[in-house]
Amino acid sequence: MHQVRRIIMAFCGVVLCGFCVGALQKADLGVDPFTCFVTGIANIFGSTYSTFYLILTGLLLALVFILRRHYIGVATVINLFFTGVAADGMHRLLDLLAPHPGLGFRAALMAVAIVFSCLAAALYFTADLGVSAYNAIALIAAYQYKLLPFKYCRIISDSLCVLVGFLFNVTLGVGTIVTALFMGPLTQWFRTHVAEPLLAGGQRAVA
Repeated sequence: MHQVRRIIMAFCGVVLCGFCVGALQKADLGVDPFTCFVTGIANIFGSTYSTFYLILTGLLLALVFILRRHYIGVATVINLFFTGVAADGMHRLLDLLAPHPGLGFRAALMAVAIVFSCLAAALYFTADLGVSAYNAIALIAAYQYKLLPFKYCRIISDSLCVLVGFLFNVTLGVGTIVTALFMGPLTQWFRTHVAEPLLAGGQRAVA
């Protein structure tokens, strides 16, 4: 039963993350740091985002496999196949519900998407069944090499991604800055106060 709870947490976290990506795309107030990074690298080579998303994600997965393959698991596969589908579905739904949203609606949508993105990340991090390659980098730095607490490792990795995007002609928005500065600390808060108690509650129930 505990394993089932972990799988459900991982699946819900990944799908919720996809919904939030779609909402951020609809808000159109700045992309997340990793998207910013991939777009910047693609600009260097005059290539497409999709091409370099595959290349860079593949390189990061190889690095994670070498450093800490523990972070590659069921959730990594779920992330690969369901995040994009959930994002596209949410974007289409929002297009139907609000085809021409005003700035206030977009700002509110961005804020809600960022908060729930952090909850989503906390759920599948805590499920401990694998994470996306990019998320694994900050986790490895924080928990394997103990360089800094996770929230600071995430701020640094996000900020470096934003810097690369900025240097190579990616248009930044308020959403980019907010996610770079606050996703790490907020994800850690959700892990401590929501995801870990949720998983521990399942263990007590089994016991």
